[in-house]
Amino acid sequence: MAIALTSTRPALRFAGIALLGSWLLAASAQISLPMWPVPATLQTLAVLLLGALGGPAAGLAAVMAYLAQGAMGLPVFAHGTGGLAVMMGPTAGYLLGFLLAGWLAGFARGLDMWRQGAVLLAAHLLIFVPGVAWLAGFTGWARAFEVGFLLFVPGTAVKTALAWALLRALSRR
Repeated sequence: MAIALTSTRPALRFAGIALLGSWLLAASAQISLPMWPVPATLQTLAVLLLGALGGPAAGLAAVMAYLAQGAMGLPVFAHGTGGLAVMMGPTAGYLLGFLLAGWLAGFARGLDMWRQGAVLLAAHLLIFVPGVAWLAGFTGWARAFEVGFLLFVPGTAVKTALAWALLRALSRR
């Protein structure tokens, strides 16, 4: 019996980290600027940190747990929403992008500071690829690029820099 408990401990720890990460992501979704059709939230900062601090698998698992909670109807998405309708709405592509970014940000671990910054920026920008593509189905390409990317460039720069600075500060400890 002790052997079984010992071998399951890493899996339970990983699941716990993913669950805690999903709750951090849910909390960050509630800090938002009311914009339409895509709200500006702190979710992308959380996604970057989850991946960068936990590694690719943990970043991906936390986002997957978050999306599963939202799919079940829990109010984890921006403005306390949840359910499959949200996951099919204008922001669905960004939610998919969170998966990609959480995974990619995980590769920032252990890199020198400039490569970490580059990986975090690439991960953050990766969110916009499926985000803008999906949004274009609702608004058209030009409008999707404007309201789904260009409006977010300043916030993206600030949140990427903040994630990078936090990662640097935490890695020194």
